[in-house]
Amino acid sequence: MKKTKIVVAALAVAVFAIQLVPVDRSNPPVETDLGAPAEVARILRTSCYDCHSNETVWPWYSHVAPFSWLVASDTSEARGKLNFSTWNRYSPAQRALLMTRLAHEAGRDMPPWYYTIKHTDARLSDAQRAVLQAWATAK
Repeated sequence: MKKTKIVVAALAVAVFAIQLVPVDRSNPPVETDLGAPAEVARILRTSCYDCHSNETVWPWYSHVAPFSWLVASDTSEARGKLNFSTWNRYSPAQRALLMTRLAHEAGRDMPPWYYTIKHTDARLSDAQRAVLQAWATAK
């Protein structure tokens, strides 16, 4: 019984201690607007912007370790691959490549399945995927 109390106490201290690990949940300034048509912009905001922009809406669980680590890491990685808030920084060649990737990944790999569990409105319908693909390939 005494060992159980020690283990529970140690576990409680560990859970508290990991909350002290700093996590970057910042949203740097938005530098530019993508300039997409209204329908495309609405789809991107609903399904992509939480990870691929500086307009992330940080959910409550992004403040609780170890989930905070995962959310912050995924967002940082996503912004590193494509950030709609810094679209002005990409060269024309980079923009073309990003549009090709967007057309390919929209509705397939993106948004990730584990994101759409909590954010069901982020799931892309066939019609939304078609809109994004048509827009991205026309660019």
